[in-house]
Amino acid sequence: MDNEQITINLTPEEALVLSDWLERVQMTDLSRLVDDEAVWAPIHRLAGTLDKSLSGIFAADYAERLDGARRRLRPSSDDDAGEGDSSG
Repeated sequence: MDNEQITINLTPEEALVLSDWLERVQMTDLSRLVDDEAVWAPIHRLAGTLDKSLSGIFAADYAERLDGARRRLRPSSDDDAGEGDSSG
């Protein structure tokens, strides 16, 4: 059981938004946000994995890509099901 791995599947937009948030979280005083130091290792590992997987974080239009991904992932105000806007 110790060698088992957990796999999390994210869309590229989900990964982009999560990567940005994790970067901002890591730049803050984590001890104010995370009350158990054991959580820091997986946070850093997840952030590092995302950074390696997302070539777009170094693109000149990163801010525009991030803003677009955030908009598309937010639930639309007229979506009763609570899911994101899929109208593209």
